[in-house]
Amino acid sequence: MFRPNFSYNNDIVNKLLEINSIRDFIVNAPVVMDIEVSLKREALLKSAHHSTAIEGNPLSLNQVDKLAQGLKIRAQKKGEQEVLNYLNVLKNLDKYPEEGKITEKTILKLHENITHYTLEYTYLEGHYRTIPVYVVNKNGDVVFTPPPDNLVPQKMQNFLDWINKLSGEFNPVIVAGIIHYEFVRIHLFVDGNGRTARALATLYLHMKEFNVDFTLDEYYDNDRQAYYDALNSVDLVTQDLTKWLEYFLEGFLISISEIKDRIILFPVDAQKKMRLSPKHLKIIEYIRLNGSITNSEVQKLLNISRQGAYKDLRGLMDKELIEKKGGSRSTYYILKSNK
Repeated sequence: MFRPNFSYNNDIVNKLLEINSIRDFIVNAPVVMDIEVSLKREALLKSAHHSTAIEGNPLSLNQVDKLAQGLKIRAQKKGEQEVLNYLNVLKNLDKYPEEGKITEKTILKLHENITHYTLEYTYLEGHYRTIPVYVVNKNGDVVFTPPPDNLVPQKMQNFLDWINKLSGEFNPVIVAGIIHYEFVRIHLFVDGNGRTARALATLYLHMKEFNVDFTLDEYYDNDRQAYYDALNSVDLVTQDLTKWLEYFLEGFLISISEIKDRIILFPVDAQKKMRLSPKHLKIIEYIRLNGSITNSEVQKLLNISRQGAYKDLRGLMDKELIEKKGGSRSTYYILKSNK
């Protein structure tokens, strides 16, 4: 059975307290709907850009933005595909848990979608490695040897059993940090382990309703050597995660603090304060990213009935945030131009 080894020192405890305090502030802040949606979109774009950039993707943030809008860019096909894959995964996190749990199927599907049409051999998508792999530095020196491939399935199952049996004894942020490291340590796949590890940590926080729109990937990408050094700080014998978690929480605190600062500086007109329900916010986000939405798309997005979708769309129309377009058989909804 997997059991994480780390110490709750003053640094870790203080950072957790500050992170929770900032999260509470952000969640309860009466921000204008426009900035709330803007923060979500920015977090999505930055996550896709920086997480793929860490692995060598050459696309700029501006190019990622254009891809998200469905525009054409000049770039190698693989680079485009990596970014589009990551964007699609982050936009559809709700589809991955199996009955509220992270299962082997969740992991394999996540990897398959992240690496779709980007690996040398497509049969490697969503399949555990069956060969030894080594982690090397920029000089080609082996810095880490993951477990033998025949041990990968059992080690991952032990880890998943631990995750799914947790009942509040660990802060979700701590668990996300442990997930990130342990996934990289086991190194389940021939390629795409880093992106999948970071997406999995994001998925876990999403499942635990840590609903703050920021990205840790930018923190990692800004100093990649520090990121790799932190991952390599774990003693291979004792598996003491304390130093890694200190680094992880430092990045978490810096990233979430930037969102708090943005909200504080944003001039809020008292007449425009609007807190949307999670369902309504998802609909607005979808329209912002895709230009419009239909009733059937709302049904798929929220996993609700046609009547439920109409009720939510009607609610947004009553708030004068969206408007209906098209005929009876081709009805779609867009954002109101005066909002």
